[in-house]
Amino acid sequence: EERLVESGGGSVQPGGSLRLACAASGFTFKPFSSYAMSWVRQPPGKGLEWISGINRDGGAIYADSVKGRFTISRDNAKSIVYLQLNNLKSGDTAMYYCGTGLTGGGLRGRGTQVTVSS
Repeated sequence: EERLVESGGGSVQPGGSLRLACAASGFTFKPFSSYAMSWVRQPPGKGLEWISGINRDGGAIYADSVKGRFTISRDNAKSIVYLQLNNLKSGDTAMYYCGTGLTGGGLRGRGTQVTVSS
């Protein structure tokens, strides 16, 4: 069974950093390396917001809201996708999910909570 598990969330002050990880397992029918992957987030009381995607070759795209502050990367040998969050703002507070597909819409994990507060 294909599965995605996010980790690395936590509580930080504005300006702080976190590194999220998304570990994939069970991708036996089609290898993890063949999937584009993405991160989306859901702030409290709001809908899902796509924030970043990475294709099979490592090419990355970002939403304007996080461009220049967040960096997506992947390690296909370990079947992990990372999201480095720098210069965090209170508006970044949300549950963060990774998923298959460059803009989401596929398999998604259960998420990891990021809270930015002073």
